[in-house]
Amino acid sequence: MDTKLPRTKLSVYLYIPNIIGYIRILMNCLAFAVCFSNKKLFSILYLISFVCDALDGYFARKLNQVSTFGAVLDMVTDRISTACLLVILSQVYRPGLIFLSLLALDIASHWLQMYSTFLFGRASHKDVKDSTNWLFKAYYGNRIFMAYCCVSCEVLYIVLFLVAKNQTDGVIDVLVYTAKQNSLLSLLVALALFGWAIKQAINIIQMKTAADLCVLYDINKKQRP
Repeated sequence: MDTKLPRTKLSVYLYIPNIIGYIRILMNCLAFAVCFSNKKLFSILYLISFVCDALDGYFARKLNQVSTFGAVLDMVTDRISTACLLVILSQVYRPGLIFLSLLALDIASHWLQMYSTFLFGRASHKDVKDSTNWLFKAYYGNRIFMAYCCVSCEVLYIVLFLVAKNQTDGVIDVLVYTAKQNSLLSLLVALALFGWAIKQAINIIQMKTAADLCVLYDINKKQRP
């Protein structure tokens, strides 16, 4: 289905997927505004925004409204949302450096991937068919697998935020305590931890792969006559 909108700057900004992106930004702003006063409302708003992340991609393909701006808006919104949540977790757990390190890895990995994508003229940062790493290809090649890893990260972070009590709590101690208190919650945490671990491995692989592509670009550029 093609909406037949004229290809003007305004029409691209008003693509349905991009409007969903703007709504996500507003929902995240409201969520973080109430994160300490109303944890449940924060979690609901944050998770709804996260679900909308899948909707914008669906409508982009369904309505033939795929755009570079939309892809960048989507990634920037994802990264900022996760970054803000990790910063909050760094303030309610010790050592906070764990969450700040995860934040740095997430941003560096995706920024390098996006930069290398444009450097080589690829249509999407998810185009990794030339990669030799099977896990990296499986992640971007299978939407269900990728969704599981991404959802696992967000669910794990939300659970950690909801169960946080004191600012001196250790994250490992809280996870162990939470798992012992509720068998259903312990299963959820276990599944989330597994997906989270895969996602961090993907971030490391992605960062290294993208860095290699940037170096390869420099080498090829210098070898041109």
